[in-house]
Amino acid sequence: MFRRDALTETFVDADGCAPLLLRDAERQRLLLDEIVTTLELHVVGQPQWFKFPGEGGVTGLYLLSESHLSIHTYPEWGLATLNLYCCRPRPDFDWEGRLRTLLEAGSVSVRTVSRGLSP
Repeated sequence: MFRRDALTETFVDADGCAPLLLRDAERQRLLLDEIVTTLELHVVGQPQWFKFPGEGGVTGLYLLSESHLSIHTYPEWGLATLNLYCCRPRPDFDWEGRLRTLLEAGSVSVRTVSRGLSP
């Protein structure tokens, strides 16, 4: 059930990541699949992926019945940024633990903002 008071957008920045891991599109796909499964989200259609040429990073976008989930990696900066917009209550996800493990992140910042609230 979608609820206006449950509209949230989560911004995640993982810094100090291993550049080689940030170039690995399969690793990013596994991460987003894990997020979808853990948070009981529902993918609509096929996820979209783009691997930038050469030493470039990866961009992935999942359209969800709850809204969207995305990742952008920047190997040249050791940075991965994720965004989850959701319109229903959901379980917690261990952003810091998983990004430290999967991308060897040195630091992880997670900010969740309520959306759609009237002033």
